[in-house]
Amino acid sequence: MDQSRAPLVTPVLVAGCIIIMVSFAVRASFGVFQIPIAEEFGWLRTEFSLAIAIQNLAWGIGQPIFGAIAEKLTDRKAIILGAFIYAAGLLLSANSVTPLEHQAYAWLVGFGIAGTGFGVILAVVGRAASDDNRSMALAIATAAGSAGQIFGAPLAEYLLTMMSWQMVFVVFAGLVLATLACLPMMKSPEPVSKAELEESMGQILGKAFRDPSYTLIFLGFFSCGYQLAFITAHFPAMITEMCGPIVAGSMLHNMGITSTSALGAIAISLIGAANIAGTLLAGWAGKRYSKKYLLAGIYTGRTIAAALFIIFPITPTTVIIFSVVMGSLWLATVPLTSGLVAHIYGLRYMGTLYGIVFFSHQMGSFIGVWLGGALYDVYGDYNLVWWVGVGVGAFSAIVHLPIKERPLPKQQMA
Repeated sequence: MDQSRAPLVTPVLVAGCIIIMVSFAVRASFGVFQIPIAEEFGWLRTEFSLAIAIQNLAWGIGQPIFGAIAEKLTDRKAIILGAFIYAAGLLLSANSVTPLEHQAYAWLVGFGIAGTGFGVILAVVGRAASDDNRSMALAIATAAGSAGQIFGAPLAEYLLTMMSWQMVFVVFAGLVLATLACLPMMKSPEPVSKAELEESMGQILGKAFRDPSYTLIFLGFFSCGYQLAFITAHFPAMITEMCGPIVAGSMLHNMGITSTSALGAIAISLIGAANIAGTLLAGWAGKRYSKKYLLAGIYTGRTIAAALFIIFPITPTTVIIFSVVMGSLWLATVPLTSGLVAHIYGLRYMGTLYGIVFFSHQMGSFIGVWLGGALYDVYGDYNLVWWVGVGVGAFSAIVHLPIKERPLPKQQMA
């Protein structure tokens, strides 16, 4: 088939979007359970927060493992294993009565997210897409994750009005397993070159590890995880405590948003909504412009937005503006980073190579969530941890610039 005429929307893309949407919807809902679980058992808020942080770390550790499973045993088997581990983690968590149990089973949930999330799904979508459509296909799959984040938390809130949090976990486990019905649509050719097929995983990993560009991509993805996880976990509380009052008669007040705590929840939703548009735009741009310069631009934009937000007084207006701006840059890095890995190192072992890079992202996520709480306990505000995020964002913008954005075999033959 003429690749220039290959369809963008394929059964593989549709199935991948459904799986990743449900996986991320469940993942994004855990913050909703903080208060119900803490109130039932009389726990400190930090106990369940640590479980969420562990999920992020386990997700990062599991991502290259599931990428390797997909490339050695097929994508389907990796997704099936991931879905069953995810469901098992949820079911065991539903029967947990101590913080240690929740934190232990968070490892299973994190590994389950790895098997049904970006690393495996984006590799399948990337291999199935034509060269012309790959960047946009990766962006659409990433945006599906964002869509899941939008409806996951409200769905959890709605279910909690009808049943206990334990039963909601059981329902979510069922939804994760239900996505396996999409697997028959995941049949796809693997448009890789003969040279890529002949290379072993050890050979391509060795090439990547010796390539300074791979190290720079790995380092640059750290700040993405740090910023996203910190904002997701702590931004609502930060707004509640630091934002100026919502004035009676203002647009927000007339919309029924009368408290800064409500504004914090709306801010996260706005970030998710803007993220869909930003991710799709990144996919469109990734086909036309240098991915490394686009990534440097995104991290620069995040750095400037975060610095301006904390420098000026925090008001309802600045919260809304920052949420939309940051949301448009939120997961725009994912299709560009995964596309950059595929472009330089090929498609054959994209899942494993991107999974290793994603581990850096999740180390940043773990540190962002944990450091936010730790520094808040010491200083009584989020200013210092926010400025750390500004610094790592600037670092990521810089380290992407020296990356050699051309296929690795050509670099070696040059």
